[in-house]
Amino acid sequence: MSNFMFRPAVKEDVNLIIGVAGSSGSGKTMSAMRLASGFVGNGKKFGVIDTESRRALHYAEMFNFDHCEIGPPFSPERYSEAIVTAKNSGYDVIVVDSFSHVWSGEGGCLDMQEAELQRMAGTDWKKREACKMAAWVKPKSEHKKLLEKLLQIKAHIIICFRAEEKIEMVKNKDGKFEIIKKRSITGLDGWIPICEKNTPYELTMSFLLTPDRPGIPQPIKLQEQHKQAVNLSAPLDENAGKLLAAWASSSKTEKPKIEPDKKEDKPFMKSQADKVIEFAHHELGLTEDETKAVIEWYLANNDHGGRTHKAGQALINGFMTIYARYNKAMMEEESEAQDA
Repeated sequence: MSNFMFRPAVKEDVNLIIGVAGSSGSGKTMSAMRLASGFVGNGKKFGVIDTESRRALHYAEMFNFDHCEIGPPFSPERYSEAIVTAKNSGYDVIVVDSFSHVWSGEGGCLDMQEAELQRMAGTDWKKREACKMAAWVKPKSEHKKLLEKLLQIKAHIIICFRAEEKIEMVKNKDGKFEIIKKRSITGLDGWIPICEKNTPYELTMSFLLTPDRPGIPQPIKLQEQHKQAVNLSAPLDENAGKLLAAWASSSKTEKPKIEPDKKEDKPFMKSQADKVIEFAHHELGLTEDETKAVIEWYLANNDHGGRTHKAGQALINGFMTIYARYNKAMMEEESEAQDA
């Protein structure tokens, strides 16, 4: 007689773990807060675990949440303790901002590996090279336990990651230098979440946000059953949280519908252009006319409704990224002209 038995598949309540990665100005904290508000609904509170020097409190007047700050050492064990405490305190939705510290922060996995290497080899550089991989055994084991704890917690968890932009200067066919993004592990040019490289794929879903398109998700991992809940052409918001919460519930109540954003944006302002021109001159040495060409190109080629205030903010927060895209577009136009 077999010890195994098959039964009809029935939808059960599931807990979602959502990752939101982005650099400064990409809207990752705001997006996490909006998603969490949609998950809890009806004005209920969610819990926020803050490793960013109490930065989550900047949103205290906008969202209904309770706050817990943790400081160094940012070890996997301390993260696990904070998340378990949040669940035991009654929060069914937990925001962690940011999860990057457990990897690269003070006392995180990189520091743990260095401490192990120091213990095993000291300052003997030849021995250190031989022990480098062995020194990863303990920190990676602790990190794995943390991920397993996330999967066990009966709560929805929204995790923020910092992201860094990888760029390099290369010569084009005319001998001029231009900024080119390196391809990342996510398959999204130029941006890499600061975390253990497999973490974004261990979560239920994960997204990258960029400064030139604040809040608008680019999927790192997004499975078919979740695609209807996430509008990839609009910022992550409360409605996405409601839809994901409804999908995660086994309840047969009517699912909420996607609500279009009817809010009109203010127009692009001269003061925004002035900030961009000043930045481009000091950081890249561009003339005013060169910067204006980039601005006009972006205002005609963006996802913020054209000449809008949002487009201006994207230029201010993400000009380096936009400038790289502009250079690429100009090269493609030139190549097409030559082929014609």
